[in-house]
Amino acid sequence: MTVPSDRPEKSSPPPPEDAVPAAAATPYEAIRAIPVRHYGRWVAAVVVVVLLGWLVYAFSQGDVIWSTVGDKLFDTQVLKGLWHTVLISVCSMALGLVLGVVFAVMRLSKNPVTGGVSWLYIWFFRGTPVYVQLLMWFNLSLIFPVINLGPIYKNDTVAVMTPFVAALLGLGLNEGAYMAEIVRAGIQSVDEGQTEAAHALGMTGARTMGRIVLPQAMRVIIPPTGNEFINMLKTSSLVSVVQYTEVLRATSDIGSESGAVMEMLFVASVWYLALTSVFSVGQFYLERRYARGSLRSLPATPWQKVKANLSTLRRTKVA
Repeated sequence: MTVPSDRPEKSSPPPPEDAVPAAAATPYEAIRAIPVRHYGRWVAAVVVVVLLGWLVYAFSQGDVIWSTVGDKLFDTQVLKGLWHTVLISVCSMALGLVLGVVFAVMRLSKNPVTGGVSWLYIWFFRGTPVYVQLLMWFNLSLIFPVINLGPIYKNDTVAVMTPFVAALLGLGLNEGAYMAEIVRAGIQSVDEGQTEAAHALGMTGARTMGRIVLPQAMRVIIPPTGNEFINMLKTSSLVSVVQYTEVLRATSDIGSESGAVMEMLFVASVWYLALTSVFSVGQFYLERRYARGSLRSLPATPWQKVKANLSTLRRTKVA
């Protein structure tokens, strides 16, 4: 048997300084990171700048009266056409969005009749050009001279199918077919467990779709919807075929009267670029709003990017 001793244990003496390795005594050398030279980027940048300069020089030397572009940019007739462009685009997009939600839900229904009707609608309006659909609505009176809904409504088709109505139906119904597929993809992106949980809590199908599925599907629906609206804004230039005076028709009329055809086309291009730029900013903030909860950090706004770049420049100057 070993008897414990009351004596304190002897601690081992520290190693002598000579025994410490020399490598541990000297600090590590700083790593010199040499950036990789990307000469191809510089070459590509030079080529692009040269091409842009050549393009600007070519247009500056062309037979274009640029003063006419500036004078006609805020012409009363042009601004009226601009308002008509925004009006028909917003109304057609609203109609297309409502139809898209309705036919998307019909497409996903287990009812074979509603599913078949939805598929037929999408097949027809996506498969025929917008230009043809506009002409069909505008010339509807050749088939139905009178719109007769019995005791509800009766009138001549020519009086009903005004240029605005023809443009609204042509653009809105066509857009509804595309929006139906976008909404359907957004609905199917939501996990089926969400629907099953809502049904287990006693929620009806309509309430589940309105309060559970669609709010989550908006994250998928919003980005392509913004792109569709910008595309609709440019496609609205086709409604001039049904005698609807939008910005392109207004500028074309002025160009035909004054002989400044190319100048007025430049005016129309400037306004289309301005409209698409404004609505693109709105699309960015809308996407940013619906991205809350799905991203760890929201994308920086343009103003936040400017502030970050300014602070970086200030730190660089101080350093």
